Amino acid sequence: MLAAPDEPSMTALLAEVFSTSGPLAAAVPGYRPRQQQLELAESIAAAMAGNRVLVAEAGTGTGKTYAYLVPALLSGGKVIVSTGTKNLQDQLFGRDIPTIRRALGLPVKVALLKGRANYLCHHHLARSLADGRFLTREDAAWAQRIARFARTTRSGDKAECVDVPENATVWPMVTSTRDNCLGQECPQHKECPQHKECFVLAARREALAADLVVVNHHLFFADVMLRDEGTAELLPACNTVIFDEAHQLPEVASLFFGESVSTAQLLELARDAQSEGLAAARDCLDLPRLCSRLEKDVRDLRLTLPLEPARCSLPQLTARPGFADALATVIAAVEALAGLLETQAQRGEGLDHCWRRASELLQRLQAWQSGSNEDFVRWAETYTHALQLNATPLAIAGIMQKQMSGHPRAWIFTSATLAVQNDFGHYCSEMGLVDAASARWESPFDYPRQALLYAPRNLPDPNSADYAEAVVGAAWPVLRASGGRAFFLCTSLRAMRRVHELLADRLARDRLELPLLLQGEQGKNELLERFRRLGNAILIGSQSFWEGVDVRGEALSLVVIDKLPFAPPDDPVLSARIERMRSEGRNAFLEYQLPRVVINVKQGAGRLIRDETDRGVLMICDPRLIAKTYGKRIWRSLPPMQRTRELADAVAFFSAAAESAGR
Repeated sequence: MLAAPDEPSMTALLAEVFSTSGPLAAAVPGYRPRQQQLELAESIAAAMAGNRVLVAEAGTGTGKTYAYLVPALLSGGKVIVSTGTKNLQDQLFGRDIPTIRRALGLPVKVALLKGRANYLCHHHLARSLADGRFLTREDAAWAQRIARFARTTRSGDKAECVDVPENATVWPMVTSTRDNCLGQECPQHKECPQHKECFVLAARREALAADLVVVNHHLFFADVMLRDEGTAELLPACNTVIFDEAHQLPEVASLFFGESVSTAQLLELARDAQSEGLAAARDCLDLPRLCSRLEKDVRDLRLTLPLEPARCSLPQLTARPGFADALATVIAAVEALAGLLETQAQRGEGLDHCWRRASELLQRLQAWQSGSNEDFVRWAETYTHALQLNATPLAIAGIMQKQMSGHPRAWIFTSATLAVQNDFGHYCSEMGLVDAASARWESPFDYPRQALLYAPRNLPDPNSADYAEAVVGAAWPVLRASGGRAFFLCTSLRAMRRVHELLADRLARDRLELPLLLQGEQGKNELLERFRRLGNAILIGSQSFWEGVDVRGEALSLVVIDKLPFAPPDDPVLSARIERMRSEGRNAFLEYQLPRVVINVKQGAGRLIRDETDRGVLMICDPRLIAKTYGKRIWRSLPPMQRTRELADAVAFFSAAAESAGR
């Protein structure tokens, strides 16, 4: 491992690495030095050297990935890089880090670590193949392909099993969760460790030996919670933690700093307990009966709530006829099953593990039912066939401060969208970053030349019944002028589906052959690949396409945003947090709601210009952008595009772009 240079020599080294004659220029085709990138890298290196906290916003095109990876690889310490998505995780590990490592000639050990559900489990694969209880013939066929993959793979990462889709329904049957992993008691691990090494344990061992570990936010915070509970750390102790896409952290941290229990977990427990009973306790006739009882009671609990997906507050839940009684019945069923499993636990590792799972789930259910902690809000989320009970912290600042205290290390929080009009106060306050340094670097793109912000006139109130029709009517001439090549970003699934209906009708009526793509018709990656390949498509999406999507070139030249993305006021977590802030004499709208809208709009707008040669129009239809005083804070936080309210200007922008491109 290279010795870490001191701060002055690191500054000189970074200047050389990022220069026109440096190793990156020699190794990366089309590399161009950017002053913003060098300054960001220097700030990150200084924070790492001083074990300080840095919050850094780097506009699109700054090159922030290389700006944090280069000092991380040069530092000589152990570094964790946490990303918002597994796609970015794979990109860092498979492309960016190898490129930099080769360019700099660094003998740095790097490891990729994902959550356990991403790794094939020998035990669950063998059990599923032996049981043969697959839901469909397709699942059975996929299981055979996975079995062949298991014999050749080194990592066990399901992303490498190209013969089986990552969203195939068979994967939960051949991977493990924290609930059903047997750990050191796994029979596969015991019987044949030299040939059947657990893929999860192997990945963790590599992470412990690595100088730089690439994880994702969910895994990082899962480890934080496990360490809190006194179990072994998933992630190695490190000198620096770097969060990319750090704007996602408040939501992810809230998820993991809270507690939840789902009907899916309870049904899985019942199925696993029954399966383990058949294998090790066939004479215990009460076990299948109690498992069946739990399955029935869990399904009855789900049926007390609306069938459509929704987020329900505690008052809404208690007002539902039968909910409280059904929950009590489920708790009694889990308690009975846990009691029986305790008497059978010594008969097999699987039964022992099921007993421990049942006891933990019982504890969580009882804690949710009692609701004794006033710093948490209780609520539930319903899915088509499932229900999840949640207890979410009203604030995460104190919990984050606790997690960041102790062993001195550097903490780097970076994203293209963290500030509201150059102010990081809302982010630092929410995350508990009291002594953090903050800095912001503008995008190197020429936004006044490359982009136009269009806010149409005369649109109705966003809450009006005919708002979707008005939005499509206003967007239609712009879509025609752009020749498709558009993202139509909606703030709800209902609006997304309605916009799709209206656009399909418009296309048919005007006999225009522009491909219309809808979120959910295919997987996200497949849909994006189709969009790029078609070159003139209109993709209608909701939250999934507001961020983490990179379409360069002419295939995407128009981004339409239907509404400012305010969270629904009846959202149980939002309403509870607003109430808490008001009780403390704070302005929840300015301190909490508006900053989140600004960040989300910046994310959506960031889909438009991804390269120095891109050109396009950002159309924000919501009249509040202009009519409300807070609208100015939103558009002033966006990149410095030209601005207009005239349709003719938007249409002319595309005409000028076509002329300059020679079309």
